[in-house]
Amino acid sequence: MTERQAEKSLKGQLYEKLEAYGQSDYYGFHMPGHKRRMGYGENPYQIDITEIHGFDDLHHPEQQGLLVQAQERAARLYGAEETHFLVNGSTAGILSAVCGCTSLGGQLLMARNSHRSAFHAAELGSLHVSWLYPHILEKLWINGGISPEDVEKSLCENPGIEAVFVTSPSYEGICLDVKALAECCHRHGVPLIVDQAHGAHFPFSAYFPEDALKAGADVVVQSIHKTLPALTQTALLHMQGELADRQRIRHYLSVFQSSSPSYILMASIDSCMELLEQKGAVLFEEYVQRLEAFRRNCRSLKRLRLLGGETAGKGAVCDFDRSRLVISTQGTAMTGEELAERLRREYHLEMELAADAYVVGISTVADTEAAFGRLQEALGQIEEGIEPQAKRSRTVMDGKVPEARAACGPGEALQRKKEWTEISRCENRIAAEYVYLYPPGIPLLVPGEILTPQICSRIKTGLLTGQKFQGLKADGRMAVLV
Repeated sequence: MTERQAEKSLKGQLYEKLEAYGQSDYYGFHMPGHKRRMGYGENPYQIDITEIHGFDDLHHPEQQGLLVQAQERAARLYGAEETHFLVNGSTAGILSAVCGCTSLGGQLLMARNSHRSAFHAAELGSLHVSWLYPHILEKLWINGGISPEDVEKSLCENPGIEAVFVTSPSYEGICLDVKALAECCHRHGVPLIVDQAHGAHFPFSAYFPEDALKAGADVVVQSIHKTLPALTQTALLHMQGELADRQRIRHYLSVFQSSSPSYILMASIDSCMELLEQKGAVLFEEYVQRLEAFRRNCRSLKRLRLLGGETAGKGAVCDFDRSRLVISTQGTAMTGEELAERLRREYHLEMELAADAYVVGISTVADTEAAFGRLQEALGQIEEGIEPQAKRSRTVMDGKVPEARAACGPGEALQRKKEWTEISRCENRIAAEYVYLYPPGIPLLVPGEILTPQICSRIKTGLLTGQKFQGLKADGRMAVLV
């Protein structure tokens, strides 16, 4: 074996596969937002350090230290009073925000279509959760918004609620009326936490919806790796006002983040902030031009449809993020999963999410005119062979989160004895595990909830159509309390 071959063999199978993929012609309309083309090319091992002199400490920052200055710059860019770097993704920020704004065993008002990390925060805090169910955009089969009226009603009925948690934008680009929600929460003296993981790009162009911070939210969590050129796991937590307990949130950031935060990831955040500060205006102006040209060109599609602003004003939807490429297959004989598979197999285009009646792609400043052209051409060629179909029965991926009744809290359910059994024998039993599809990571079922016939039917249908659920055994068995 030559020295070169020996060196190659020491890389490991995963690294070698990643290296080969990076050199291929596959293109991702998915996160991370750098799209494998923006960023610096140094050997990461050369800059991988620990907390040594002169490089500051994320958990114990020096006064005017390197990381303090970097986080202050991010706060200025986003208009926050206080901003923290996250190296464990938005998950760490959501866990910290929810735990920091509630007391042990307290009450939380939360959108039912939230990311699973918010459910885990409620579980860890033994919180009593009141659910906000999103409106449904029936013609599109996706979740709409959360109405301020529903929030007002819940806060009036439950004066003990300590915080409100919502997601805006959703995976499909649906944005809430955060300003109205914030005003409602503040009238009741309650902080509003917004999971804006998919909207870190909002402040940098008027083409996109209003940023949650500007709209008045108290705590906002953003994944910059999703829609901006930064490495996976990089995120930001912003705070403003006096309603959120900032000291407790800072404490929980040290609990849920690694005690050895990666300087490579922190450097990636700082590099992204510098790029936005120095070149953001030009980058976003050019990106919006490319994106808008793509959207105009897609109007020629006859059977597939690229969703846009038609969602705004319906189902409590305030706005729509046009960077999100939601391609509907409704009215055709093709499912979203089939469209995603053809894009991958025939055109080497990888999408972010495939649902029953649509696919979702993520576009960012890193997407080139050529990349948009590839996708547009592929969609045009694919739809030529698609047969129309007036109606198709819905499956578990139609967007609607079924309303469920809890027999006990998730924390209690996860501690009790459970058994794995066939779904046909689960009706009216109590769930012992989360059940969800990832992405988007929104629980269809929470531990402690009763398995209604409707929920069982949806899971059965999903399995029959090839959906892969997290929380089930490979043979489809489900965990229920004994």
